[in-house]
Amino acid sequence: MVQTSVIGCGNMGSALITGLWRAGNHTIVACDLDPDALARVEDYVERTTSDVSEATDADVVIVAVKPDIVDAVLDELDLSPDQTLLSIAAGVSTDYVEARTDANVVRIMPNLAAETGDMAAAVTGDEIPDEVRELLGDVGEFAEVDERQMDIATAVNGSGPAFVFYLIQAMAEAGIEGGLESDDAERLAAQTFKGAAETVLRSDRSTEELIDAVCSPNGTTIEGMEVLWDSDADAAVAAAVRAAEERAAELTAEFGNENDA
Repeated sequence: MVQTSVIGCGNMGSALITGLWRAGNHTIVACDLDPDALARVEDYVERTTSDVSEATDADVVIVAVKPDIVDAVLDELDLSPDQTLLSIAAGVSTDYVEARTDANVVRIMPNLAAETGDMAAAVTGDEIPDEVRELLGDVGEFAEVDERQMDIATAVNGSGPAFVFYLIQAMAEAGIEGGLESDDAERLAAQTFKGAAETVLRSDRSTEELIDAVCSPNGTTIEGMEVLWDSDADAAVAAAVRAAEERAAELTAEFGNENDA
């Protein structure tokens, strides 16, 4: 069992806790100043605490707090070089955290699907221990990237779920307009996205080849695809990703400027 602590039990922290609990390979300590946040995760952890120092006796210490309180948390953490600090604070660079701890620092950009074991995460660091790879694998899929790629990763897999929710909603609403019950339309649309995503992950074929596999000549799918190909749908999705990437870069710059002042 990997001794793991999670500091910050908001949406992302609690999603990680739940996913790690489901995996069953971790002994977890949850830390937060909000008693309600701790109450929401108490069934999934060995113990809860509001004292950051009590969360330091772990192999992996996950800092899942907002950027504006990262400094306060790091000031209270006394970690050794044989421990790993896993930071998910958006816009806070690996170098910034490394300068404030003796621990091995790994930065990740996960998403909320960690709760169900379907997370997509980008990870970066000078040394990514096997225990971190195993931890991330327990809650989903991950890609190792360079630090300079974290802003685009934030846009693709961090913000991406919201873009997918939007598309699921659009497909479901089309189904409802066509006569499906709302619950049925949402279930069919959501499961279709889930199945398509699994197909992409498990298949050796490109997405273009998979589209061709679904499109029979003179069939229904090709008619719908002709509409998409003739539209600006791909450009709109790309623009959404670029906007999220630009905001991620702005947050990184803002954080650096605030802490250099």
